Amino acid sequence: MSTQPDLLYSEAEDDLRAAVRSLLTDRSDHAAALARAESGAPYDEGLWQSLAAGIGAAGLLVPEELGGQGAGHREAAVVLEELGRAVAPAPYLTSSVIATETLLALDVEDADVAELIKGLATGRTAAVLAVPLSASAGAELTDGAGVRGVADAAAADVLLVLRPDGLHAVERGDATVEPLVPLDLTRPLASVTTGSDTGIRLADARTARTAVRRGLLAGAGLLASEQLGVAEWCLEETVRYTRDRHQFNRPVGSFQALKHRMAQLWLDVAGARAAARNAADALAAASAEAPLAVAVAQAHCSRVAVRAAEECVQLHAGIGMTWEHPAHLRLKRAKADEIALGTPGRHKEVLAELVSLPAPR
Repeated sequence: MSTQPDLLYSEAEDDLRAAVRSLLTDRSDHAAALARAESGAPYDEGLWQSLAAGIGAAGLLVPEELGGQGAGHREAAVVLEELGRAVAPAPYLTSSVIATETLLALDVEDADVAELIKGLATGRTAAVLAVPLSASAGAELTDGAGVRGVADAAAADVLLVLRPDGLHAVERGDATVEPLVPLDLTRPLASVTTGSDTGIRLADARTARTAVRRGLLAGAGLLASEQLGVAEWCLEETVRYTRDRHQFNRPVGSFQALKHRMAQLWLDVAGARAAARNAADALAAASAEAPLAVAVAQAHCSRVAVRAAEECVQLHAGIGMTWEHPAHLRLKRAKADEIALGTPGRHKEVLAELVSLPAPR
C-alpha cells in the first residue's frame, strides 16, 4: 500500500534554509552582484566557498562515505529555493546537482570517479556537464567536443565531456571556454571546445548516456525549486511595495484590480510550491514516478516564475523598469530558466507520453 509523500518542510530543512538565507543576505548585495555581472565575472568565490564548504551545501547529494552530507534532493531543493530568491551567481545547480548526480550514476568504486565526487562534495572542485543549458533528459545527446550554451563553464575546474566512447573529465585549462552573451547575467553561458585526446575517461558510452540523463533529470526537477524561489521573492516584494506605495492617500495594493492580480499570483505560487516539492521528494525517494513529477513541476513552475517576475516589474511601475532595481535580474533568470533543461512545451510532451495521452498540437 503506497503512502502519500509528506511535502511539508522538516525542521532540518527549515534550519538549512535559515543558514543559507542568512549567508546570502550578508554576502549577496544587489548592487555589488549587479556590478560583478556587468563586468562579465559575476561569481563571488568567497560566497561560493561559504555555501559549498562552510555550510556543506555542495555535498548534500553525496553519501557520507564519499565525503558528502548524506542528505538528499529535498535538502538541495531548499538551497536552490534560496539561491533563486537571491538570484545568486553560484554554480550550485550545474555542479552540486547535475554534475554530481551524473557522477553518482557511474561506478563510484573507480578511483577517478570517487576522487572527483569527493572534490565536489567538499567544495574543493566545481564541475560542469558540457551540454547546452537547454538540453533535457530526453534529448538526443551529441558529441560534446564542441558545445555552445554551457552554463557556468567559466566557474568550473573540471568539464564532464560526453564523447562517442564515453564520458571524460577534462581540466578547464585543457579546454577552450569562450564566453557568450547571456540573457541572465548571473548565470553566464560559454562555448566549450575540447580536444579528442584530452581528459580522463570515466565511463563507457552506454553508461555515460544513462548517467547524463539521470543528471539532467535531477537538474530539471530541482530547477523547479529555483524557479519557486524566484516567484516567491517577486510576490513578496510586490506585496511589500504595493502596501508601502500610496496614491490618492491609499496604499496602491488596496485597489481591487491589484488585489485580484496578487491573489491569483499567490495561488499560482502555492501550486508551484507543491509541484516543486513533489519533484524533489520523488527524486529523493528514487521513485519510479520521478520523471512524471519532474515533467509536471517544470511545465508549471517555469510559467509561474516568468509570470511572477513580469507582475513584479509591472506593479512596481516606473521604478520596476530601472536597471538599479533588482526586479530585472529575476525576470531574466525566470526567462532563462524557462528554456533551461527543457522548455515547458517539451515537458508537456514528456508528460503526455508518460500518461499515454496524445500531446497537444
